[in-house]
Amino acid sequence: MQKPKHSFLILFFCFLPCLSFSSTTVITHQFKEAPEFYNSPECPSITDASNSKPTVQVAMTLDTTYIRGSMAAILSILQHSSCPQNIFFHFVCSSNASNLNATISTSFPYLKFHLYTFDDTTVSGLISTSIRSALDCPLNYARTYLPNLLPLSVTRVVYLDSDLILVDDIAKLAQTPLGEDSVLAAPEYCNANFTSYFTPSFWSNPSLSLTFANRKPCYFNTGVMVIDLERWREGDYTSKIEDWMELQKRMRIYELGSLPPFLLVFAGSIASVDHRWNQHGLGGDNFRGLCRNLHPGPVSLLHWSGKGKPWVRLDANRPCPLDALWAPYDLLQTPFSLDS
Repeated sequence: MQKPKHSFLILFFCFLPCLSFSSTTVITHQFKEAPEFYNSPECPSITDASNSKPTVQVAMTLDTTYIRGSMAAILSILQHSSCPQNIFFHFVCSSNASNLNATISTSFPYLKFHLYTFDDTTVSGLISTSIRSALDCPLNYARTYLPNLLPLSVTRVVYLDSDLILVDDIAKLAQTPLGEDSVLAAPEYCNANFTSYFTPSFWSNPSLSLTFANRKPCYFNTGVMVIDLERWREGDYTSKIEDWMELQKRMRIYELGSLPPFLLVFAGSIASVDHRWNQHGLGGDNFRGLCRNLHPGPVSLLHWSGKGKPWVRLDANRPCPLDALWAPYDLLQTPFSLDS
């Protein structure tokens, strides 16, 4: 195994489902206990003061609706890490902390983690309706507030969605170079129709469309990002994203949830990540969620972005072919499963 350069601090956001407004949502699923994973001999000691590399934080969404996907994501991260015992998880929840704590502790009893409280009213007043109601959950926007939530001592974070699995060592993604100026890094897709992410009203208004002047704007999926929190704080990028969201409330300039404000602020000025780290779109489009194939090239991370989620399709006995790659990480305890 390649010797990793960092220990890991993984941050999970605990999301309340958009369709439920009760203060407590019971998690009805039962999950199996995951196996414990151990560091390879080459792993640095987490108490080694001579390790000058910064700690890596990874942010993920977690809610009672997506808990099954999040459990699979956690398992895939641990299973493919060279130094799984160097991973520390931070959970930030707006509610249901005790239920989520019990669920995680039962399946991962050896896991190091801590829980924090996040107030989703921080952003709820800025959200405009989008093309799919699931995209309008206030905590879908929590990635914008990472620099405010994390201590100032935290300088870098990797953000990951919950509807994905890793099949490679997360250390390789965490060590992505950001260059001298970039605030974040993500896989870019410059062949995508970038203009489709904004309305005709946006493009017909020179004061708005000139936002992308002197930039080569390319689409990037915000479900996989490496973020320099120091540069973010110095540039006050949270306020810049909020400014676009406030404008969206006054005039419709985009349709798709939390992605367009990120594109408006960052597209064309991010560091690139190899496409293998976000084989996205496996959930199909945002309307029908039809089956899709992988993009050409190697794969380190599979991402079921879009309407269709693998656990929903598997339960309905209508899986897509690639859902079989997610199934081995599913920790759901079924009435007919037998422990080995």
